[in-house]
Amino acid sequence: MELQDRTYVKSEYIETASGNKVSRQSVLCGSQNIVLNGKTIIMAECIIRGDLANVRIGRHCVINKRSVIRPPFKKFSKGVAFFPLHIGDHVYIEEDCIVNAAQVGSHVYIGKNCIIGRRSVLKDCCVIADDAVLPPETVVPPFTVMAGSPAKAVAELPECTQENMADLTKGFYQHFIPFIDEKSKSTKTEQSSRSGSTTRK
Repeated sequence: MELQDRTYVKSEYIETASGNKVSRQSVLCGSQNIVLNGKTIIMAECIIRGDLANVRIGRHCVINKRSVIRPPFKKFSKGVAFFPLHIGDHVYIEEDCIVNAAQVGSHVYIGKNCIIGRRSVLKDCCVIADDAVLPPETVVPPFTVMAGSPAKAVAELPECTQENMADLTKGFYQHFIPFIDEKSKSTKTEQSSRSGSTTRK
């Protein structure tokens, strides 16, 4: 199935040298501790808490609107410690999610309104269904679909999941294109034609 083009206003996104596209309406706390490995899209109103611990996000990841990426914590007798959060490649996170995992593998799909409990581990090639709530310290095996609250394994995924997720995230990036304002485009065309006619005179 061919993905539809999804447009965005170019001035509202920052594009890095490695092809990351980060919304100016997102909040990256402690940006010096956040690493995006390339061609990752961070949408509006997302929050990434790099101020708590290091956050590393792989290539070709998509984090949709209003999702929160927060490193996990553990309580000790003397207080609370936060631990780094690593997200693999080709991970698609839908809108309104809270991800508090210790690790998210590669080729993972997280549906809308999900809560990923603290210090959970999502192995490669797994799917978290919409509205699922993973209890703290849950380990999701590869090729597993988790659903419900609390989330439980409900199905297995085919071996082609890795290819499917790579196609999804790469396709999304290719179809995530800047919106061209026709008015400004026509104005520029008029200006260039005027300057051309002036030069010929």
